[in-house]
Amino acid sequence: MERGVSKVIGGDPKGNNFLYTNGKCVIIRNIDNPAIADVYTEHAHQVTVAKYSPSGFYIASGDASGKVRIWDTTQKEHLLKYEYTPISGKVKDIAWTEDSKRMAVVGDGREKFGAVFLWDSGSSVGDLSGHSKLINSVDIKQNRPYRIVVGSDDQTGSFFEGPPFKFKFTLSRHSQFVNCVRFSPNGERFVTSGGDGMIFIYDGKTGEPIGSLGGEKSHNGGIYAVSWSPDSSQLISASGDKTVKLWDVGAGTAVTTFKMGTDVTDQQLGCLWQKDHLLSISLSGYINYLDKNNPDRPIRTIKGHSKSIQCLTVHKTDGRPNIYSGSHDGHINILLLINTGENDCFSGKGHSNQVSKAVVNDADELVTCSMDDTLRFTNINKKEYSASDVVKMDFQPKSVSVAAGGLSLAVCVEQIVLLKDKKKVFTLDSLGYEAEVGAIHPGGTTAAVGGKDEKIHLYSIQGNTLKDEGKTIDAKGTITEMAYSPNGAYLATVDDKKVAAVYSVADDYKGKTEYYGHHAKPVSLAWSPDSEHFATGGMDMMVYVWTVGDTDKRIKIPDTHRLHHVSDLAWIDGHTLVTGSHDACIKQWTLKY
Repeated sequence: MERGVSKVIGGDPKGNNFLYTNGKCVIIRNIDNPAIADVYTEHAHQVTVAKYSPSGFYIASGDASGKVRIWDTTQKEHLLKYEYTPISGKVKDIAWTEDSKRMAVVGDGREKFGAVFLWDSGSSVGDLSGHSKLINSVDIKQNRPYRIVVGSDDQTGSFFEGPPFKFKFTLSRHSQFVNCVRFSPNGERFVTSGGDGMIFIYDGKTGEPIGSLGGEKSHNGGIYAVSWSPDSSQLISASGDKTVKLWDVGAGTAVTTFKMGTDVTDQQLGCLWQKDHLLSISLSGYINYLDKNNPDRPIRTIKGHSKSIQCLTVHKTDGRPNIYSGSHDGHINILLLINTGENDCFSGKGHSNQVSKAVVNDADELVTCSMDDTLRFTNINKKEYSASDVVKMDFQPKSVSVAAGGLSLAVCVEQIVLLKDKKKVFTLDSLGYEAEVGAIHPGGTTAAVGGKDEKIHLYSIQGNTLKDEGKTIDAKGTITEMAYSPNGAYLATVDDKKVAAVYSVADDYKGKTEYYGHHAKPVSLAWSPDSEHFATGGMDMMVYVWTVGDTDKRIKIPDTHRLHHVSDLAWIDGHTLVTGSHDACIKQWTLKY
């Protein structure tokens, strides 16, 4: 989501799914049960809009480079049918004719801001010229005679007749950007909405103005999206004034006003009316299911990450596993697995920058380190951030690990810090090498720190001090991640030379087994609860599950998150793995040994 930029939500003609874009992904979700989802990740650039064809068999998605991909919805592989580059800048909106044969694409460009063409050949079927700035929105009347309407940043709209589509006249009633234009499903009317807080109604066939909604102003802020009811008698509008309004189009009055909150992140930037569901999207990225009978409280709100996931950890509360994941923008999400995949988050103010690592200690606190130079200890049962549980670091922390007895180890750019019960108790400076990652032995006696000097440095923890006894282990490359097995018998590491290694603690780390398989740098590692397997994930989009003591016995999961690397992984139980990635998705995998 971007402030002041409308978000187009696409609806499935069969009424089962809805579509939206995030990053380089198109996300398809079941409208009745949003936990059922599918992700399309084949775009090379940020995807801006996706729309179902009226037949329901294809989806057209457009990205920031002007590319439009038309792909199959019926098979799991989502095979690419056609690819076009109709404009040279960001695609802002797409519309199909009802026979699924022609499509209009609008947005930003150098020489033109829109195109209308045959879906199977790309041949032009008209000219969408007449604007001096980028076009935000387009729609096509869903019955003959066909009409196209567009809305632009030059504060006007245009009306076209066809095919072949030719410019008829300009719609110049708005005094600000025109953000959204939409025909009613029956084709009798269309509306335009703009940054001036106005919604104007026109005749669908002739383009004659009919009136406006809500008298002198429809909303007290810019209107970013409108969506018609299936019977063409009502519509909803989403606005920067943090409300969604339900309008009776015939009477021109608002039937219901849904107040979505008071925070700037409660601005409404997108909406969709599908079957009986009314959906809106907030600037926060939350998707709200609106309740006509209780306008101040959505029926449900779908939360989640909108930026890349950097770290995740699993913790069981009352025997039920929850996934805690931290993202690039400092947001921490709680995924309640048993509870149909509902997402939740901590209340209050949390990290203000990327969350690099998250672990849970024995006091039921989520310990997180972030690029905002802090460590946080957040009680996972209270589900709220507390200002008193923040520890400010002298340098940026890269990694944090915990052990019994309230111990935490923070590895910073030029410093290693030992903490006990949320307080710094010991600091090691002038290390002589650049530290990358650390791990505390479950027994709380040893701290292992991996560095850019291609060594693992072992420190003994004596009371509240770290003692450097000059013990090091040579590795193949720079250590990118490390962890002790839950039973304390092994230390596993991965390095930038694509090697995973396991050291035996009992014989003083001398027994070493190496595992090869990754094609690119592995960056994540996690042990199974029984200490017999460990999983590694990397920049090659692959996850390997290795077996201790048998280098040939492994499970390979290719293309774990297609075209996105696996930033972190964790185990739910001995046969279930979860992975997080830069596509802002978490996936669950069932392993069969």
